[in-house]
Amino acid sequence: MTSAEAVRRRRLPSRGQLVTMATVLVLVAGLGLTMRGLGTADKALASFDAASWVWSKGKGELARINGTAARIDTRADVNQARGHALQVSQSDRFVLLRDVNTGAIASMDLTDLMAYWNQQSEPGIGVSVALHDDSAFIVDAVQGKVQQVDPASLQPVGESLQFPPGISGGIFDGAGRLWIAAPSEGTVTAIDPGAAAPVRVRTDSVAAASHDLAVSALDKGIAVLDRTTNALTVIGENGPGRPTTLPLTGPGELPERTEGDIIAITVPDERRVYTVGTDGQGVRDVTVPDDGGDLGPAVPYEDYLYVPEDDGTVHVINQDGQPEQPIDIERPGGDLELEVREEHLFINAPGATTARVVDGNHTVRPVNKERDDVVGGDPPKVKTPPAPPKQEKPKKPVAAKPGAPRGVRAAAGNAEVRVSWQSAADNGAPITRYVVAGAGRTFPVGADQRSLVIDGLTNGQTYRFEVHAVNRKGDGPGRMSNAVMPTAEVPDPPGTPVAEAKTDGTVGVTWPAANGQGRKIQRYAVTAISEGVSSPIGESTTTTLAVAAGQLEFGKQYAFTVVAVNDKGAGSKASAVSNTIVPFSKPAKPENVEAATVAAQAGAISVTWTAPADNGRPITEYVVKAGGKETKVAETSVTLTGLGTGATVQVEVTAVNEAGPSDAATATARTVAAPTVTMTGVDPTFNTAKVSFTVNNGGGTATCTLTVSGGGKGSSGSCTSLSASGLKPSTAYTFTVTAKNAAGSAAKNMAKTTDALYGTATCINGDSGDQRTYCDSDVSGRNGNEIFKGTRQDDDQQAGWVKNGTRLQAYCKKTGEEVYAYVYNKDKRSTWWIQVNYEGKTYIPWAWLNLDGGDDLADLPTC
Repeated sequence: MTSAEAVRRRRLPSRGQLVTMATVLVLVAGLGLTMRGLGTADKALASFDAASWVWSKGKGELARINGTAARIDTRADVNQARGHALQVSQSDRFVLLRDVNTGAIASMDLTDLMAYWNQQSEPGIGVSVALHDDSAFIVDAVQGKVQQVDPASLQPVGESLQFPPGISGGIFDGAGRLWIAAPSEGTVTAIDPGAAAPVRVRTDSVAAASHDLAVSALDKGIAVLDRTTNALTVIGENGPGRPTTLPLTGPGELPERTEGDIIAITVPDERRVYTVGTDGQGVRDVTVPDDGGDLGPAVPYEDYLYVPEDDGTVHVINQDGQPEQPIDIERPGGDLELEVREEHLFINAPGATTARVVDGNHTVRPVNKERDDVVGGDPPKVKTPPAPPKQEKPKKPVAAKPGAPRGVRAAAGNAEVRVSWQSAADNGAPITRYVVAGAGRTFPVGADQRSLVIDGLTNGQTYRFEVHAVNRKGDGPGRMSNAVMPTAEVPDPPGTPVAEAKTDGTVGVTWPAANGQGRKIQRYAVTAISEGVSSPIGESTTTTLAVAAGQLEFGKQYAFTVVAVNDKGAGSKASAVSNTIVPFSKPAKPENVEAATVAAQAGAISVTWTAPADNGRPITEYVVKAGGKETKVAETSVTLTGLGTGATVQVEVTAVNEAGPSDAATATARTVAAPTVTMTGVDPTFNTAKVSFTVNNGGGTATCTLTVSGGGKGSSGSCTSLSASGLKPSTAYTFTVTAKNAAGSAAKNMAKTTDALYGTATCINGDSGDQRTYCDSDVSGRNGNEIFKGTRQDDDQQAGWVKNGTRLQAYCKKTGEEVYAYVYNKDKRSTWWIQVNYEGKTYIPWAWLNLDGGDDLADLPTC
């Protein structure tokens, strides 16, 4: 087995090997792909376009959006990067991944949808991956190292190309050429991938040294914004065009990639976007509606501008400069990612469950990234908590001119002077540049550079230099450097520094002492280098510098150079670049912590929260404390049990990384208590009863049941009222309501007697003329229905007569003589007699009495 094969075998842990060739075949068929003689499904799958892979941070998954259908067709497990920021660079054949939190780099071949973690870089922001077709690069911006790699194995292709530290760019244009910007030199370099090694095609000067540069790759070439002078230069196949100076009022930003003929330059501080053609003509500007957030670079698409905001809003500006309906995504979980691919605009929010696809007609369609009826789909394990309400951001302070730079120092060299300074207060408006004046000259310097070597000076002559900052409000006050005299008596550079990021958030930089060449080294000046930035960080009289926590950005890569200054004020050349480090500290406090009762489980509460900033190191676990117990989880939710019933529980959640636990975020919840029941009334009829009551469910989900003592049928269901049936009239019952939840049960009862049952004595004339008088009122004593003391028609036992329609209270039923009712109720013939309230308890044939409620004998008990 070759070493390359060995590397290839270190693949990403997956669910079911991610996707097998069988499922690829199914996927190809499902997408309607035609292989057209390619012979394999993988080639058809790999060539499928109008698609984009997007990252789901919470699920730890890549999801591929079919732009035409606006739906997910594949989900791939990248669980080891779950909760992390992930760089994704893609072509029609490969996807390159870089876990920003750990620095791990992987390649996923779309012919088998398997990812292999074959490279490791320093974690943090500073290293990037770039991919175009079958060409790939790993760009270390801090160290200035550009390495071509094989896109499948990530193994080096030829020797790396070396640039000054602190480069930016590392992006492909549409023609497959890689572009690198070197702000320290003011240059941009074009690189062509090679079969054996990358090739520098050319290097063009686009700005003075130490100017800030922003770049955007074009269909062919690159657009470069000199942020120090606001000059935009387009470099095409024939080299740089004529610069266009833009009327920017603050630092401008460009999208990483520009499709088409319009370049967009965003000034976030002023909420304005300037557009200019790739030919440098047609400068226009628009104002972005103020939603209170921070803008990202605008992306032009089909004559519209799409401007992302950090709160999950994308502002849409039409070709007339007017705002359209914005696009809103809840819980973006990081900066929105906008990319134009295959004539579609894909908008991804890493922390959200949905993405958006915009077509050429600017129709916006949502996409469910967690769709399960696709290759690699599965049910989500955790229900996403509701999005927290948007917090109103504090209003920006009224802007003013910047303050004076701090710590302006000059160190002489051989016919040159190095001037360095600490940043000035921006006073509410970002600094666009610094201006260094002295030796009869003036030099603009990028806001992110803050040092300048001025050459062409005369040894033995004394110089001083003034530095001031500029923002959109104008020029701030200047500050003068110390006086220096250029000399050939300069010390040697110090040895290569070594940097160490410490758990308390500080950074230590040490270096071998410089050779003073016979003179005393008075101090050392240390410069911090990051992506596109080179700025002084501090000075020391020893060979060690401690950089305070927070002075450098957590989670960002830095390297350092050191200059030695002797007792004559003469400075050495800069040392070699140190190793790269990433400052880190304990995580920020977890956000949006919510604790809630678990209704279906006794002694339990559920706790959810939003992952906080990891501050430079991955969060390894969360510690949740409640009720004297400690639970450690990797997710951002947990259910805690064993906390007792009806208990008020204080919850503390901390995030843990290499530096230790964060400050605790708290929430309170109550566990389920046993329910209580309050009876409010019983409303009976002669055979039913409606029982009303209220239930305190104790925070749980209660079920309620009604039972009846002494017979009858209860019911269950509602916890506000229940009904009993099958009751007997004029009967005393006890009605008991029992409420039950996860924590226990409670019962209350109430006694009530059912209503009396009445019947109506009914006399209906028959057909016989001899019998009509039974119902006639002209026959005294014989004008209705007979009542008997027993259950026979015995004249000696007659109790009396009642008129037709008389209502009688009925007590019970008893069998007796069968009565034919053709005279009275000719449809009734029965042996049942009804005991009624007439001259005491007497009897009337059921055939002569119609009972209320449907004339149902079942409503009466047996006597």
